[in-house]
Amino acid sequence: MSPSGRPWSLSLVFLLGMASEGIDCPSRCSCQYLEVNCTGQQLQEFPVDIPLDTRQLILAANNLLYLPAVELSFLADLVYLDCRKNLLGDDLDFTFIGVAKLVYLDLSFNNLTQITFSTFSHLLSLVVLKISDNPNLVAIEMDAFANNTWLRHLDVSRTGLTFLDTSTVRDLPNLRLLGLSDNLWHCNCSFLDFVTWMMESHVHFPDADNITCYTPAGLHALRMPAAEAQLHFSCLTQLYKQDYAFLCLVGFCIFLAGTMAAWLAGVCAVTYEAHASKGEEEEEEEEED
Repeated sequence: MSPSGRPWSLSLVFLLGMASEGIDCPSRCSCQYLEVNCTGQQLQEFPVDIPLDTRQLILAANNLLYLPAVELSFLADLVYLDCRKNLLGDDLDFTFIGVAKLVYLDLSFNNLTQITFSTFSHLLSLVVLKISDNPNLVAIEMDAFANNTWLRHLDVSRTGLTFLDTSTVRDLPNLRLLGLSDNLWHCNCSFLDFVTWMMESHVHFPDADNITCYTPAGLHALRMPAAEAQLHFSCLTQLYKQDYAFLCLVGFCIFLAGTMAAWLAGVCAVTYEAHASKGEEEEEEEEED
């Protein structure tokens, strides 16, 4: 009981209520302690007057075209940012430079086109990154996640990706879950290394039955275990046109070298025979004399 005779729980509720009344909250958003929620408010611009101590910011289901790096940098304590279902494009490089404490970032269902090293390089504490359902995302640079060594959950499902370099994900020491389903994977010999890594790694691949080849036509809809076997057979045993050309060149060189060696051997033999015959004739002439 409190000194006034009221239960501690009622006093706590009263104090929290007073505190919440004093919180500045962006228009059309709801706020509570350390959290700002602006879900589904048709926002076209980043909201203003966000409390500087905000830890969790939810901007899902709006019409945001970009995230202002300067305004975000004021939220230095932000650890959770949900921007799914917006219109964010490919201008995210250096956007998150001021929110280094960010642990959770959801950019799914947007219009991202590429991920470069500069996109997430400052998010050294990032654990969960969702960039799925970006149909225009066609490229992720090889070192795009080089600084995100704490990353455990990465989802790139349902994008326009056709290729992903093995080192991009293999060098993430804490990665435990990787979403890859329903992408346009081009299963050629360059992709064999990545497929082999998938089969040998301890990373969990959710919806694994839908991680399939899209091209070439002969491997379309083939799941990765079968694709690996097929690629091993075709890539490690098949010779391409340039291989045949190289073998023909090597064969011709060997033939030419053999021909030259035989010719030289013949010349040497003839020369030797000529000298030998001349020597015998000289000996016979000396004996006659």
